[in-house]
Amino acid sequence: QLQLVESGGELVQPGGSLRLSCAASGFRVDEYEIGWFRQIPGKEREGVSCLSSRRDRVNYADSVKGRFTISRDNAKNTVYLQMDSLKPEDTGVYYCGASLFVNHAMCLGKDEYDYWGQGTQVTVSS
Repeated sequence: QLQLVESGGELVQPGGSLRLSCAASGFRVDEYEIGWFRQIPGKEREGVSCLSSRRDRVNYADSVKGRFTISRDNAKNTVYLQMDSLKPEDTGVYYCGASLFVNHAMCLGKDEYDYWGQGTQVTVSS
């Protein structure tokens, strides 16, 4: 059974850093496209970053470029999202998604993904 479990979310002050983890079971993360998304109440889930299964291509939303870094540890079967210089507008529930077949050019679109974790809350506030 394919499963994703996010962790690492917490309350952090503006300017601070967090590292989110997306631990996978039932499949290999290096064989799937993995995306990080976030959502706040009343709004659609938006793509933050994605990592392809081939060539390790990455995409970032304009709002996080230069501040967030996506990476993968194949030995731990886990994908990470390092978030630096956090801003209050980064607040939300962060989800990771996985899909076997994704057009990488569209990998920030939530409809590209078949499997989701339960989410982890990130709050950026002083």
